Amino acid sequence: VQLQASGGGLVQAGGSQRLSCSASRRTFSNNAVAWFRQAPGKEREFVATISWTSSGTYYADSVKGRFTISRDNARNTVYLQMDSLKPEDTAVYYCAAALRAVAGGEEQEYRYWGRGTQVTVSS
Repeated sequence: VQLQASGGGLVQAGGSQRLSCSASRRTFSNNAVAWFRQAPGKEREFVATISWTSSGTYYADSVKGRFTISRDNARNTVYLQMDSLKPEDTAVYYCAAALRAVAGGEEQEYRYWGRGTQVTVSS
């Protein structure tokens, strides 16, 4: 099982970036998918999650109103649109898939993890 996160890079504060997470149909089918992030010297934290049918999304307070999670099940891909980026959004971003259709913000709810993609926001 492999999840591949991509789309990271360097962006200026106030800018936008879109991350993608792709995996096999087996990994994503009927499962919730989430994004987490880990900044230097900090623990990994929850960012956003989306249910299998996209009917449910949930965001960390720190990104609510700026980030949007979405998915295209036909393409086995989940996206994280990040707008109004701030320097404190700098982190390695990971996608993770659960083993059920709906999941929350706890790491232990997610079974499969990708390697992560670096996002750096300059001030």
